[in-house]
Amino acid sequence: MKAVIQAGGRGTRLRPYTFVMPKPLMPVGGLAVIEILLKWLCRNGVTEIYITLGYLGHLIRSLCKDGSQWGLNICYSEEREPLGTIGPLRMLEDKLTSTFLVLNGDLIADLNLREFEGFHREQGGLVSVAAAEKEIDIDLGVIEDKDRRIRGFREKPRLRFRVSMGIYCMEPGVIPLIPKGVPFGFDDLILKMLAEDRAVYNYFHTGIWMDIGRHEDFVKAQEVFSENGHKILGF
Repeated sequence: MKAVIQAGGRGTRLRPYTFVMPKPLMPVGGLAVIEILLKWLCRNGVTEIYITLGYLGHLIRSLCKDGSQWGLNICYSEEREPLGTIGPLRMLEDKLTSTFLVLNGDLIADLNLREFEGFHREQGGLVSVAAAEKEIDIDLGVIEDKDRRIRGFREKPRLRFRVSMGIYCMEPGVIPLIPKGVPFGFDDLILKMLAEDRAVYNYFHTGIWMDIGRHEDFVKAQEVFSENGHKILGF
């Protein structure tokens, strides 16, 4: 399979670091996040990579080059204006002619991509979403009410959600659903597909997954990667 890494974002949640460095170059365990991501893709047998660039993209290109240092073949696509998380796929329409992966450029995971691809092909849909469980602490008292009368109260509850990991398996047939030249996010795509009653499937992952675009995950990644980097990179 081919993989598209979305690396054009401004990383506003990690400011001030990202004033001088794009998110995919943030260091974890002595490596840039995008280097960890590329080595993980290579370990999973994905060697043909397209990286979509935007903000400070020249720095990413300087590190990754053509990918030969990792046994990869990397090509680049540059956004003149921000196109969201899915909009850049339109620029690669002639390259994405078979099942492909789309990944955010700021994640760390130990997802088995071969199993994910197998699940996707078995379901037969245009899009499959890798999903994980996320717990969120609400640091306030939560009120449950009806007609302004309080019916329940929970002090600082911990809520659980099934969330997208930012890893998708897609078919070329999804690209015509993406408008040309305008920002279009994965949320826009999923809502459009649901409105048209198109099936979208989720593959639940219980292993390692961190979105280092979040401060708390970036800090946690330093510890987790130093202990479990071998599981992700295979060393």
